[in-house]
Amino acid sequence: MSHGSIPAALRRLVVERAGGRCEYCFLHQDDTALSHHIDHIIPLKHGGQPVSENLALACLQCNRRKGSDLTSIDPIDKAIVPLFNPRSQVWEEHFMLEGAQITGQTAVGRATVALLRLNEHTRIIQRQLLMDASRYPLSSESGS
Repeated sequence: MSHGSIPAALRRLVVERAGGRCEYCFLHQDDTALSHHIDHIIPLKHGGQPVSENLALACLQCNRRKGSDLTSIDPIDKAIVPLFNPRSQVWEEHFMLEGAQITGQTAVGRATVALLRLNEHTRIIQRQLLMDASRYPLSSESGS
């Protein structure tokens, strides 16, 4: 996604609304070498628009793995389900933080965890190091 497609004021709104954290894995952009991306929850190629209610802040790993996908397969019941939508769904209803691991609590959560590979070994290590430094999660209202 090119930075030019989203006006600077809208980009700032998305970053501020997310508190600088990826809305999928809660990694703060201050804790990464690269800036987070603005994710079109419903991608442009599927008719999504560059408007506030269709945009989420996503770290590079989550954004790349999500790509233009709208759905994935729940690893438990093998059903095709929509991915987590940070604008219309509440993180804590679909995920739980267990130590440094993010566990899907619903079909949507499990499918999102699997597709985004939220519990890849290096990501768990990164979250644990950030937890040890009191940098993850940064707020009690999300992910804890």
